[in-house]
Amino acid sequence: MTNKYDKYSAYQPVNIPNRRWPTKTITKAPIWCSVDLRDGNQALVEPMDSIRKMRMFKHLVKIGFKEIEIGFPSASETDFNFVRELVIDNHIPNDVTVQVLTQSRKPLIEKTVESLKGCKNAIIHLYNSTSTLQREIVFRETMDGVKKIATDGAKIISDELYKLDRSNIRLQYSPESFTGTELQYALEVCESVLDVWEANDHNPVIINLPATVEMSTPNIYADQIEWMSNSFNNRNRIILSLHPHNDRGTAIAAAELGLMAGADRVEGTLFGNGERTGNVDLVTLGLNLFTQGINPNIDFSAINDLIDTAEFCNRLPVHQRHPYAGSLVHTAFSGSHQDAIRKGMDNMEKLSTKKWAVPYLPIDPADIGRTYEAIIRVNSQSGKGGTAWLLKTDYQIKLPKGAEIELSSKIQKLADQKGKEITSEIIWRTFKENFILSQPFELIDFKVEGANRESNLEIINAKVKFNDKIYEFSSQGNGPISAFVNGMRENFNIKFTLEDFGQNTRSASSKAESASYVELKINKGKESIFGCGIDTSITVAPILAVISAINKMHK
Repeated sequence: MTNKYDKYSAYQPVNIPNRRWPTKTITKAPIWCSVDLRDGNQALVEPMDSIRKMRMFKHLVKIGFKEIEIGFPSASETDFNFVRELVIDNHIPNDVTVQVLTQSRKPLIEKTVESLKGCKNAIIHLYNSTSTLQREIVFRETMDGVKKIATDGAKIISDELYKLDRSNIRLQYSPESFTGTELQYALEVCESVLDVWEANDHNPVIINLPATVEMSTPNIYADQIEWMSNSFNNRNRIILSLHPHNDRGTAIAAAELGLMAGADRVEGTLFGNGERTGNVDLVTLGLNLFTQGINPNIDFSAINDLIDTAEFCNRLPVHQRHPYAGSLVHTAFSGSHQDAIRKGMDNMEKLSTKKWAVPYLPIDPADIGRTYEAIIRVNSQSGKGGTAWLLKTDYQIKLPKGAEIELSSKIQKLADQKGKEITSEIIWRTFKENFILSQPFELIDFKVEGANRESNLEIINAKVKFNDKIYEFSSQGNGPISAFVNGMRENFNIKFTLEDFGQNTRSASSKAESASYVELKINKGKESIFGCGIDTSITVAPILAVISAINKMHK
């Protein structure tokens, strides 16, 4: 790209010596307006049919959007008919305002008004492009000429409103390509439209300032919004709205900084679907607020249902790495990440506070309808934490630390050999092959006789099969496990000591089970052998764990 970059010019900053937005924080959700059915729809290779439009509209209503741009009724019969269907069949709830878009031309405005007849609450959205490039190259018009296009359209709308006298109509104006328009001129055009519509404190007009093409860093967009907000003759007569696009990949940041700079409202789409690189993503914006302790006023608690609707209606997949919604965004493959997440999740179970604090997870997946099963997955990059997590969450097996290390090393070898993700089923199978061994020693029967009155030691009776022969023995110890260990050492001349024992309830199957873990020491205490036993009896499970460990020794 050498010698090509110099044909581009840097975007000029805004001179605001005492800008205030850098010290502001967002403390409440803005007014949201979904433009999925208009901006989003016109960006699709295959625009939505009426079935998809209706499903999208109903889902937007369901999750809480109160303003929804439903189309460009003067641009196509499909859009016009959809608006009429919503109105005539009473699909629009009383607390929802639909928005329709129109250019500044009389026939288009008249058809737009016609589409809204009988609608309870609506916004008529007028726009025309004001940017330098559009004026000079597309329209070949002067500043005065472009401003007249805006004011003429505003007057036509005012003259047509009597046809909607039974409707609650609000008005909106957008100087399209605002970011490519001189600020003073954009302000002049907006003020002229406000005057035509007689905007006042009791009848505010939405002034929408779109980054139709994202042309600068987000801080400059914020400067533009603050400059406009401060410069209106009467700020109270407007609702200041943002409409960021994502050409530079910073639409989310631009919207957030624009809100800090004084905007009241944001137009965008689900998951950022829109022309070119997309519109600002309202899902990410809303959940960003949520993770800062702010109610977004949109219900994202069933994120998978929302994804299904968006993918069906748009015929576009939601990216696996999409913030919050992507299928892999709550998933850790890295060993260090897995270890931190696992410890964080364990810590959350112990804490009395409700405040979420888990490393690498800025949001609790359960809050958006995701299960914890996908948080940790295992591949060649994973450590023992990932293997242990999957055993715990999928199979309720809580291995002691030494056993975790042993199993994870075997899983690591498998991952390196396969070069693919290791599923929890593979981990479970590998665990059983290495920690639950029933040969060559096999427990046939085990009973606790009780305590010896003189010694206070537990007495057990056991049957163990070894090399096709059944051995019966009685033994005693400080408890059933100790007694069985003593019996195995005495009857089979096996040298080991019982180092540790653990147990937990397991409910993965239809019957409640106990999972027990033992650590035996051999070679004068230098080497550990781990075994596991699973049984519905809390007495038998640890005995099976001892048998498993002894079988590992023999193996």
